[in-house]
Amino acid sequence: MNDATDAKNDAFPETHVVLNSVPQHARRGELLIDVLNRSGLELAQVCYHPQLGPIQTCDTCLVEVDGELVRACGARVRGGEVVRTETRAARAARTDAFDRLLGNHLLYCTVCDNNNGNCTVHNTTALLRVEHQRTPYHPKPYVVDDSHPFYRYDPDQCILCGRCVEACQNLQVNETLSIDWEAPHPRVLWDGGKPAGESSCVSCGHCVTVCPCNALMEKSMLGEAGLFTGIPLPVFQSAVNLVKAAEPSVGYGPILSISDAEHAVREGSIERTKTVCTYCGVGCSFEVWTKGRHILKVEPTHGPANGVSTCVKGKFGWDYVAAKERLTTPLIREGATFRKATWNEALAFVARRLRELAAESGPDALGFIASSKCTNEEAFLMQKLARSVIGTNNVDNCSRYCQSPATMGLWRTVGYGGDSGSISDIEAAGLVIAIGTNTAESHPVLATRVKRAHKLRGQRLVVVDVREHEMARRADLFVRPTPGTDFVWLSAIAKYILDEQLEDKAFLEQHVNGLDEFRASLAPWTLERAQDITGVPAETLKRLAHEIVDADGTCVLWAMGVTQQRGGSETSTAISNLLLVTGNYMRPGAGSYPLRGHNNVQGASDMGAMPNFVGGYQRVDDPEVRAKFEAAWNVSLPTTKGLDNHEMVHAIHDGKLRGLYLKGEDMGLVDANVNVVEAAFEKLDFFVVQDVFFSHTASFADVVLPASPSLEKDGTFTNTERRIQRLYEVLAPLGESRPDWRIIQGVANALGANWQYEHPGEIMAEIASLVPLYAGVTYERLAGFASLQWPVAHDGTDTPLLFTNGFPFPDGKAQLYPARFIEPLEPPDDTFDLHLNNGRMLEHFHEGNMTFKTEGIASRAPDTFVEVGLELAEERGLESGRFVRLVSRHGAVKVRVLVTNRVSGNILYMPMNARSAEDAVNRLTGSHTDLSTHTPAYKDVAVRMELLPVKGESPLPKSNFRFGTPTPQRGVEVERKWRRADYTFPGTEAFETNASGDD
Repeated sequence: MNDATDAKNDAFPETHVVLNSVPQHARRGELLIDVLNRSGLELAQVCYHPQLGPIQTCDTCLVEVDGELVRACGARVRGGEVVRTETRAARAARTDAFDRLLGNHLLYCTVCDNNNGNCTVHNTTALLRVEHQRTPYHPKPYVVDDSHPFYRYDPDQCILCGRCVEACQNLQVNETLSIDWEAPHPRVLWDGGKPAGESSCVSCGHCVTVCPCNALMEKSMLGEAGLFTGIPLPVFQSAVNLVKAAEPSVGYGPILSISDAEHAVREGSIERTKTVCTYCGVGCSFEVWTKGRHILKVEPTHGPANGVSTCVKGKFGWDYVAAKERLTTPLIREGATFRKATWNEALAFVARRLRELAAESGPDALGFIASSKCTNEEAFLMQKLARSVIGTNNVDNCSRYCQSPATMGLWRTVGYGGDSGSISDIEAAGLVIAIGTNTAESHPVLATRVKRAHKLRGQRLVVVDVREHEMARRADLFVRPTPGTDFVWLSAIAKYILDEQLEDKAFLEQHVNGLDEFRASLAPWTLERAQDITGVPAETLKRLAHEIVDADGTCVLWAMGVTQQRGGSETSTAISNLLLVTGNYMRPGAGSYPLRGHNNVQGASDMGAMPNFVGGYQRVDDPEVRAKFEAAWNVSLPTTKGLDNHEMVHAIHDGKLRGLYLKGEDMGLVDANVNVVEAAFEKLDFFVVQDVFFSHTASFADVVLPASPSLEKDGTFTNTERRIQRLYEVLAPLGESRPDWRIIQGVANALGANWQYEHPGEIMAEIASLVPLYAGVTYERLAGFASLQWPVAHDGTDTPLLFTNGFPFPDGKAQLYPARFIEPLEPPDDTFDLHLNNGRMLEHFHEGNMTFKTEGIASRAPDTFVEVGLELAEERGLESGRFVRLVSRHGAVKVRVLVTNRVSGNILYMPMNARSAEDAVNRLTGSHTDLSTHTPAYKDVAVRMELLPVKGESPLPKSNFRFGTPTPQRGVEVERKWRRADYTFPGTEAFETNASGDD
């Protein structure tokens, strides 16, 4: 990660080394190999990867330092040392080491799918001018492991460099892979020896991404990448044998020349296009390799938020783009069915009906809902359509369903509703507290940074949740409060810190207002009362208070477990208050981090797709703000706050909202109490749905407009750390589908506007002129993998760390805000005796409309289920696969049981994703909301369970990673290799070489 690397480098004092007689700038303590690479020197290095650190298995980077042969990847700069790379001994040792690697690898580059210019083994063979192997190739007595749905492992191609193991153990920190160094024939192992497809592998793809050859390959690449790779297997094997037979006589030089020529031809058919992930809010960026419309692979390299990291969805979850269910032409309802229509007909029909309804009942009879899946530019145009063309502030986006309470809590206290730093700050913190967030499954790449810091650097980790997920199991302290009571223990800790005079007095005095009023508001929240309400022992709360006070920087991460409560805004406020009291703002490695759930939740709100703000959180009732936008758009704008999406549903039932234009959200599944939502849809006079698929919500529409997914458009997303990144069109829009910005412009122009945008870059230029937070954002400054974190000044200077010069209040000081405890509305009682929790699972995104289209994902997590704890299962005679009916005050679903130790007591858990709308968890949730933002209280629902006589298969197959058994270790553990009887340090035995040079 670039920010983390910069911070690390800044910590090393400057010095120099003498490299091949030339002084070279260096930093004391950094890896010598980084100095050599920075100098531009071409040095063999097969196992080293800058994002993995020293592995030291390949020995191909040996150099002389002060006369001694050392591995450049394992040596740290002391300062002043003399480094020589071209001595006879160093060159011979490197050649010797690489020759041993070739003994493990069947080199057939000409017909290899991985012959794409980035194969480390191929390129090192050329760099070292290898003509013949001295060490003969030795096949390993293992078959190819083809058991995984997304990649295969070929032991006969594996050079045992350990990159994949290091990535799994210490970057992803899933700890699945290892190498059995003591075995007669070492190989990479999954869970100590299981097939990859039956192990704890979470399909993150790290191992495949960092593999330096073709030992680990995406199945989507096999037989697809090259000119000769699709030939039948017997012919392919004959071609391999022919290549190998030629090597003793002609040498590798001519063979590599042929493979280079074949690779050059491939370049004409393989496109590599940078994009940004369309799933969670982490904002991973990578290149997508395509051949025609076939996605060969996703290749992360140096994305600013993710580096080489991905999760199963970002790496492998793209089959939906080519799914047969894609909408490719507009549809218009005729009775109970839909017919295909032309774009001209559909747009004219939409414009006529919107115009008629506005004329009959006024502009506020219409509502517009933007999508947090779409780009910034598209969210901006959606709110511009509502305000400047229709004349209503009835516009919102799905941040209302998750993150609005977090934003409210931060606005109240620190003035900006976004992460106060970067993901690298979370990694650098002394203490991370995760509240109501299943980070490893909802934000997996961000979770890897926490897991890595916790494992390798001793970062302290506290998890507060009602469910024992992976991060809870890893935590130094796991706290399990009564559902809906986080506000209480947060306030009690703040009170304890103030009572014991442990607060950061200097920070409060200089940077914070409202301490006296805040202190008074805490009076009820003693540790003893908190213990009674939350069930968390007072001593545990004291321990947590001291963890915060003693830490070198505290970051608090929170998500839907906090925000989707009736008091979500109050609890978010309490989090920020506690950070202010302890001085955990205005510094690296500290601060507040509400984890955004969708890829562009932050950006959709930044763009003004909200009822009370235009772009950049400028209030619609501010005359100066309106005057600025009216001058730019040459219209008069509505002056009062509009309806949010929750209010829109009630307004439909009340007959006040007659038309709805919904873009990119399956609201009929993801809104709370979908029984009420569906009934509202039925009452609409006119309903437009714009989506990639004919969703459940689309079945209620009058017009369905076919949109294009992120791979088929240009634009920008803004991730959870306020990072703005460009995405580029990877594939042309399928059929007659169009990018959302083109569709919105078409609707606007059919209504009489005269928008003339030819490219999203022009929309961003307009955004920058009107939204101060984005003032310096241009497509040129975001080219390639470049990014900017808002606020961005006119000159392009961005703000990775907020609040370095104070807080955005009139006097520059933050505000302690006296919040209040709002109790859950639906605690369990005699009739509804179980608490139902819900959330995401790693494999699927939200309702699953996209991820169920990827067979490899769907096969591992086929449908929804309800988790039941061991004690409750025993008490009620339940087993995995048993069908039950869950009944709440609002609805009922039939679902299969999964017995697990992740939940306990009377708490159940259901994932959000479901194949059928009838099984969706939101059949059970109610219509009550956070009192300040109207975010639905999804987590506040009580149910009863009725046992049904039907038993099915377990809802999760045994191949699911949750049934695997990881094998944690320190990393590759190369010392075990060095202890093998057949290992000698390269260069210690006589070795004939063509290398020449001075000793």
